[in-house]
Amino acid sequence: MNDEVYPMAKNLYFFDDGDGTDKQLLGGKGAGLCTMAQLELPVPPGFVITTQVCRRYYESGGKLPGGLMDEVEAAMRKLEELTGKRFGDPNNPLLVSIRSGAMLSMPGMMDTILNLGLNDESVEGLAKRTKNERFAYDAYRRFIQMFGKIVLGIDAKKFDDIFEEHKEKGGAKLDTDLKAVDMKKIVEQFKRVLREETGEEFPSDPIQQLERAIQAVFASWNTKRAQEYREFYKIPHDLGTAVNVVTMIFGNMGADSGSGVAFTRDPATGENELYGEFLFNAQGEDVVAGIRTPLKIAELRVKYPELYKQLLDISKILERHYREMQDVEFTVEHGKLYMLQTRAGKRTAQAAVKIAVEMVGEGLVSKEEAVLRVEPMQVEQLLHKQIDPNAKVNVIAKGLNASPGAAVGKAVFDPERAKALGNAGDVAILVRPETNPDDVGGIIASLGVLTARGGMTSHAAVVTRGLGKPAVVGCEALEIDLEKRMFEANGTIVKEGDIITINGSAGDVILGEAPLIKPKVSKEFEIILAWADEFKRLQNWANADYPRDVKRAKELGAQGIGLCRTEHMFFEEERLPLVHRMILSETDEERKGALEKLLKIQKGDFKDILREMDSMPVVIRLLDAPLHEFLPEYKELLERVVELRTRKRLKNEEKRELEEKKILLERVEAMREDNPMMGLRGCRLGIIHPDINEMQVRAIFDAACELKREGRDPRPEIMIPLVGHVNELKVVREQLEQVAREIMTKHGIEVSYKFGTMIEVPRAALTADEIAEYAEFFSFGTNDLTQMTYAFSRDDAEGKFLFQYIKRGILKVNPFQTLDPKGVGKLIQIGVELGRGRRPELEIGICGEHGGDPESIKFCHELGLNYVSCSPFRIPVARIAAAHAALRAGEAERRRYL
Repeated sequence: MNDEVYPMAKNLYFFDDGDGTDKQLLGGKGAGLCTMAQLELPVPPGFVITTQVCRRYYESGGKLPGGLMDEVEAAMRKLEELTGKRFGDPNNPLLVSIRSGAMLSMPGMMDTILNLGLNDESVEGLAKRTKNERFAYDAYRRFIQMFGKIVLGIDAKKFDDIFEEHKEKGGAKLDTDLKAVDMKKIVEQFKRVLREETGEEFPSDPIQQLERAIQAVFASWNTKRAQEYREFYKIPHDLGTAVNVVTMIFGNMGADSGSGVAFTRDPATGENELYGEFLFNAQGEDVVAGIRTPLKIAELRVKYPELYKQLLDISKILERHYREMQDVEFTVEHGKLYMLQTRAGKRTAQAAVKIAVEMVGEGLVSKEEAVLRVEPMQVEQLLHKQIDPNAKVNVIAKGLNASPGAAVGKAVFDPERAKALGNAGDVAILVRPETNPDDVGGIIASLGVLTARGGMTSHAAVVTRGLGKPAVVGCEALEIDLEKRMFEANGTIVKEGDIITINGSAGDVILGEAPLIKPKVSKEFEIILAWADEFKRLQNWANADYPRDVKRAKELGAQGIGLCRTEHMFFEEERLPLVHRMILSETDEERKGALEKLLKIQKGDFKDILREMDSMPVVIRLLDAPLHEFLPEYKELLERVVELRTRKRLKNEEKRELEEKKILLERVEAMREDNPMMGLRGCRLGIIHPDINEMQVRAIFDAACELKREGRDPRPEIMIPLVGHVNELKVVREQLEQVAREIMTKHGIEVSYKFGTMIEVPRAALTADEIAEYAEFFSFGTNDLTQMTYAFSRDDAEGKFLFQYIKRGILKVNPFQTLDPKGVGKLIQIGVELGRGRRPELEIGICGEHGGDPESIKFCHELGLNYVSCSPFRIPVARIAAAHAALRAGEAERRRYL
């Protein structure tokens, strides 16, 4: 973040003064408060300390900039004038909340402190002024608890245990059942905890409280949970957070007060209706923490219809202003409504698509904006599996359907354990009484979340919806024992490691593994994808090896097949004996017979695929794998031969087996390579054993000619793999071009076809101008190109050290997931420039799984590639990502000329 952008920026801004469009400086929460204040909505007075101050705080080693507190004290004096109260006054105290607020929303990741300004004297004044001693001491105990946890770093459990002990002693089911006398005792015990844990008294000076709270909120920007969240969402670490100092509004002043969270549209389904939760006699933290099960927002309509209408009207004003679904926090004090926050609402993938499409119909946004509002990651979430509706399942409990989708995994009761299981490749469902921001690493590592408490706007619900993970919350039937790592639900005991299924769409908790099915695509999803296709320039092709995969890819919008791997066809059970015979044959005649049988099978494969993709390109890669991969493992053969040889007596069939295995062992031993990835494979195999390539090309052109005769338009593109030198391509292409002409002459039919190569060897990229002389298309094999560029074996790297590299910052991302633009990307750029310099009409794409990664797709768009190819399942993701790349490139172009 470059602070030169704000050379004249002030350190703080009052809500009626700050620029509500500048989230970078004021943070999202501060910008929202400024906007609402300037729209003349009911907002408590307050001010924002900017993100620029936060960055200076870190630059100076965790110290507030000089002179800042003088400005803050002056601002507090102005706040006193606005409210008619005095900060620290024992009779009419001004209390404030200290709230974080980054540029990009990070729900629950940073800290908030409420009721700041209270001490032993002012709490008495608050009690007298409000005529509500219980309320005053409840506010005080909350402040001490927050201050102790957030500012002083005391374990929250120490406070929770004291509070729960008082509830148990007094027979209080809810926290609101505790009396004023209970709250006074709790306050004294909380202060004792502070003394015992820190060796200091609770600070009574409000200015000292304020200074330390501001520092603590700045410090919360770099907590472990906040860093993990930013890393997952790829949010820059140098943005910093603003600090919002807001006059306290109290929702816990009795039955005519309360706090709530609302969404202007349903964040789970996208339905255009006010959605949220409300707690009477509660402060805001109670709603999201799940301490009590909240009421639906509709309860307000019944009990306070005027208040509900005011909230609904404000919601519509905000939605029209921002042209976006909003997530708002509000508090009601003695029947008066105050707005405390507005931000773009987190939503499920289903909701994002529905809201985007409907807002176009309502005239709020354009089609381009609608497409940009649906993130590629959300599209992936839309393809989540669901529980088979025809399956019989054992539902042991029901909760709230907080985040849709279904997940099966081991019940795990600790977030660190969930992370360990995830890192080991195992699957976990995180089970907690309720989640809090410290659990975010475990939530990310889990397939889903189950909680006993909390509502639809609880921490667990909001975070899982953002992550696209299923969640069931507020499942009150769960009796969780964290120490024993188990829960009981309606008489059923589930221990850690037991398999459970959660259905976040229905709120069901299911014992055991339920069968899952793929989801159905909504009409809004089809509309948004159709709009994306209007805007994207890159085509989306698919990697598919079988007709069933090709059919699925086409259904999901594939415009071609970018990689059909023929060796995968050879591995099928009924074909492997023919491949063995081809490899092990001792005479040319025997080898020819095996190849003829394989040709018939391959022709059928190619015909089905080319028929399905009629008039669309199909890139067919000739055999790439080393031949020994089709034979039994050397170690297994050796062990079996040794075993048979050491037996004293062999049956006749075992004698025959021994002789066969000895011959097979000799052939496998002769074909073994120290480094098969760089051995006899790809085009080298075609040069040494040309009859294999010739058989495959005959099969391709026989299939294409027959389809052409049927009136279809097959478009095969034959890929010659692993070319490193132009002469390799020259030799193989000339050999195969002759075969293609021969087959077309035999059928008396001309087929539209191309010969090209996969660029996966660095030398091929560096000599792409020479290679383009004999190639009509390039397909960059980014998986192997990454391996060869980094000298990484993917399996070894990911299994042994790559994640340590990322964790320690040696690499920012896994280069096998997101294309490395400076290394691998530079080779691709060179290959594109050199190749098109020789052959301007050269068709170029990529066919590694990078073809489904949004960042990699953006890079390919910028390089001017023709297409990206990925697995069929990721085609919708790639379509949206390609549209985003085109639309954002257009935005950048427009900005350049403004």
